[in-house]
Amino acid sequence: MRFRTLTLTAGALATVLVLAGCAPADGTMPGMDHGSGGMTSTAPSQSAAAFNAADEMFVTMMIPHHQQAIEMADQILAKDGIDERVVSLAEQIKAAQDPEIQTMKGWLQEWGVPYDDSMSGMDGMDMGGGMMSEDDMAALDAATGVEATRLFLNGMIAHHQGAVTMAQSVLTDGQNPDVAALAQQIIDGQTAEITTMQDTLASL
Repeated sequence: MRFRTLTLTAGALATVLVLAGCAPADGTMPGMDHGSGGMTSTAPSQSAAAFNAADEMFVTMMIPHHQQAIEMADQILAKDGIDERVVSLAEQIKAAQDPEIQTMKGWLQEWGVPYDDSMSGMDGMDMGGGMMSEDDMAALDAATGVEATRLFLNGMIAHHQGAVTMAQSVLTDGQNPDVAALAQQIIDGQTAEITTMQDTLASL
């Protein structure tokens, strides 16, 4: 507890702590409430300091990635005549990804990494991250019925595939154990949803 005042208020300090191999004795993780609480009891020093550039990039890119998925889900949920399987999937995506956004924002605060929702940071992600373009989002917004359903499923499949690729990358290059746990959770959950969406799309 005597090290509690050494909060991570700047990225540079975090880097020093990582390179030095040390961390505050109290490494609790506010916002980490999706099932990995046991990590802090066995390795309390890991959460706050042990992160690297790959962890930071993954979190700062995955937040707006998740935000767009929720926006896509909101668009499809606002429409009439949508397949009930797709409605359930959109609700499931929102229920999973909104808490993950809050968790990741909590990590950035803990790490002393500034983040603003107005920061896009996504210009280069249209290809690698499966992000929908502005035109794609406008088309989804304007579509109705089966057309909207197909646009949503095709867009979300690519979106999920991008997220899985990002998660696999941070498992290889990252350092923070909580980030790795979330990345694996994304891989498992979204891979299953991709299969569901592909099956639904084939049956329309």
